Amino acid sequence: MAFAQNLVRCSINAAVRKSPKNLAKHANNFSFLQRWANLNTITNQQFVRTFSVGTQLQQDVNVTFLRANGQKIQTKGKVGDTLLDVVVNNHIDLDGFGACEGTLTCSTCHLIFKIEDFEKLPDKASDEELDMLDLAYELTETSRLGCQITLSKDMDGLVVSVPTTINDARSA
Repeated sequence: MAFAQNLVRCSINAAVRKSPKNLAKHANNFSFLQRWANLNTITNQQFVRTFSVGTQLQQDVNVTFLRANGQKIQTKGKVGDTLLDVVVNNHIDLDGFGACEGTLTCSTCHLIFKIEDFEKLPDKASDEELDMLDLAYELTETSRLGCQITLSKDMDGLVVSVPTTINDARSA
């Protein structure tokens, strides 16, 4: 049960950190998640990182991860998922990707966007994200952390490049 309660706490903190307005905007979702966490005990093996409430969040978004060796990994996420959620939920084997599980304490989910896609991202990188990106290998002007990019329906067809190597900032 503590695992589920910590999950809810982290979800609320991440949403509020992104924008304080999110707390009021998503209060009903948070209270649902809190009730769910109190009523359900889950294990890591049963855990799926995303929660979707309502039909709008069920829309699929096509995403392609392009490895440094040229291999394309085509997959789908849901509106509201982060790119880290897409990798985890689809069991995509990107060695070490998302080591901190989206808590913004490593740089292992570093991704590189095409300039036109980067410019369309609705939110700019926070200071915390920029600090983590400074520690990432192969940093570019269009680099972002996958845990901070939330999919929207207009991102359908997104292609992101995965750097050759990762740097876990927690081990520095």
